[in-house]
Amino acid sequence: MRRFLFEVVEGVRIAAQAIWANKMRSTLTTLGVIIGIAAVTLMATIINGLNQEFDKALSQLGTDVLYVDQFPWGQNTDREWWRLRNRPAIQPALAQTIRERARSADAVAPMADDDRTVQRRGRSLRAEVIGSPPQYGRIRSVQLSAGRFYTQSEERSGRNVCVIGATVATELFPAVSPLGKELKLGAVPCTVVGVQQKQGDSMLGGPGSPDERVLMPFRTYDKIIGVNRRGGVEVMIKVRPGVSMDRAEEELTGILRTARDVSPGERNNFAINDQQQVRASFASTRIAIYGVGLFLTGLALVVGGIGVMNIMFVSVRERTKEIGIRKAVGAKRRTILFQFLVEAVIVCLIGGGMGLGVSALGAMGVRALGFAATLPGQTVALAFGICVGVGILFGIAPAWQAATADPIDALRYE
Repeated sequence: MRRFLFEVVEGVRIAAQAIWANKMRSTLTTLGVIIGIAAVTLMATIINGLNQEFDKALSQLGTDVLYVDQFPWGQNTDREWWRLRNRPAIQPALAQTIRERARSADAVAPMADDDRTVQRRGRSLRAEVIGSPPQYGRIRSVQLSAGRFYTQSEERSGRNVCVIGATVATELFPAVSPLGKELKLGAVPCTVVGVQQKQGDSMLGGPGSPDERVLMPFRTYDKIIGVNRRGGVEVMIKVRPGVSMDRAEEELTGILRTARDVSPGERNNFAINDQQQVRASFASTRIAIYGVGLFLTGLALVVGGIGVMNIMFVSVRERTKEIGIRKAVGAKRRTILFQFLVEAVIVCLIGGGMGLGVSALGAMGVRALGFAATLPGQTVALAFGICVGVGILFGIAPAWQAATADPIDALRYE
């Protein structure tokens, strides 16, 4: 055991000396590895950030919420879209029907939205204005940093009150608290009763960030903006705890088919959506990103590995006499093999370290642009594991050539 440890330490020492003696050549050799490791780690960093942003956006939809709409979420072909657009729109009264009949529903709320300019004292901002009853706050888990959510009595009376997003608050009320103040939708004043917590940009569609929203009672929205009866609304259903989403969807389908006079055997003229459909539609995009990224990083690593192999063959040729002397004085084949393998691995590890540095700088740049980008520990460990693998895979041929060299021929080599 002691002899084995001595051989390991001695092999690492000799390999390090050889690399140090050819610093420039070793550095140039690592360029391909640097590019490959930087690409694979930066790709993993960006994809990890995308996953975080996507999960954050999906959390706004709720894991236990179903959405009744005219159109299914996800990508629809042009032909399918023309068929779906002929469906009758979802009317607000359907929410009351679901509320009365659905045993699996914990809360039900219709929702309408429009992109409008909100203003106050010469300041203006384009925002997504959403009209929905107070149940919206519970269904969508709205968190407030100040004030309160509007009440059921304000919904019934159609009072001009609203809850605003963090960006709307800072843009329109930069120096004062917005609570109790008025903003205007066109010429109509609306009193601010609450401010949402800052949520950041959303990857999901819509006119803007959740921070650029104005929430108001459904009747107030209908009075100020007007619900588009032709375009209809979306109905949100929060499923009761302990009830599976499949069971709730099955019950909801039966209620909707009856309420919308769908005959037996006919297709549904509505869609029941949830976050799983969004996740499924994003999965194909994620796979494409992974595929392209893996191809490019694999190509870079193969090029880098070939470069390492070529330089190691050069190193073996330059040190042929040294190999012959070592074998003549009793060095075993495994010792020579290990020495050159370690040298190839160290070269790759140096390139990997530099590649991680490039990746860390790239992640900082991505974060500076406002996107999530983190370099997790498992990605770092994977990068160094790849370096060891590349070093062994592409270093084995030159190392074997050195280990199997005939000592007499090696000593004659000039």
